[in-house]
Amino acid sequence: MGVDSGAYDTVLVLHVMCVIIGFGGVFLNGIYGAESKRHAGREGLAVFEATERVGKIAEGFILAVPVFGIALILMSHSQWRFSQTWVIAALAVYGAALTLSFGVHLPNLRRMGGLMKELVAMTEGPPVVAGGSVPADDPAATRAIAASGPPPQVQQLERCGRRAGVCGAALNLAIVAAVILMVWKPGA
Repeated sequence: MGVDSGAYDTVLVLHVMCVIIGFGGVFLNGIYGAESKRHAGREGLAVFEATERVGKIAEGFILAVPVFGIALILMSHSQWRFSQTWVIAALAVYGAALTLSFGVHLPNLRRMGGLMKELVAMTEGPPVVAGGSVPADDPAATRAIAASGPPPQVQQLERCGRRAGVCGAALNLAIVAAVILMVWKPGA
């Protein structure tokens, strides 16, 4: 086979397409996160949920990237080897990014989604206090609740948002590092 074969080129196209679709599908998620934050209530939640759906689709392509990458190494007839610096480094970056993503980032995003849903549910009904709902026709009670400040979910959502920003930036840097390794192939 080797790197000059049609089979190798086919697997290379599949590898590159998975990179484009998978990582491209999530690389700009920070922009969608900012847009979700900019819109209150249902609209912000809708942006968040759409981003989450796209991310889930992208995830499958991201998981396929090393499958095709490893196949390319095996098909290269030793032109590329697992002992080469760029291969080791790329697999290490990918593994670290996957660990960060599945261990911290995605659980944090799921928490954000849950908090957003709680906040939307709170705004759809009458204000709630410890003793139950506040009647809609009691403006004094409504003002008192509003004066007490935002619900705790708002602060939790802010913390989760900051964590998502840090994780997202780190994951984007991992993508850039992996692309640099693939293009320049240090140690090849």
